[in-house]
Amino acid sequence: MQIPETRDRYRQLRTNFTDTHPLVIDTAAKAEDIQSAAHQRIRAASDLLETFSCLTFDHADLKDISHIINALYLLVQDGCDLLEAAQHVQLQPEQAQV
Repeated sequence: MQIPETRDRYRQLRTNFTDTHPLVIDTAAKAEDIQSAAHQRIRAASDLLETFSCLTFDHADLKDISHIINALYLLVQDGCDLLEAAQHVQLQPEQAQV
């Protein structure tokens, strides 16, 4: 696979909240590696949701619920961004490096 130019190589995560975008996806990575990172984040979110489905929020503070929702958002959104990047990498025609 040909390595994309630097400006096209790094895909920004939507969860970046700054103008410098410190977290990016390297689209020159293998699709399997990108998918693995996506799976890790989505699995973590799923496990967290499963844990919370067994609990009650009778004594939860509103800020705790906000923290939980933020963590789940970050995990799921990053996972979705990674899956989109992996799909994009897989759809690129195989090109020999020059």
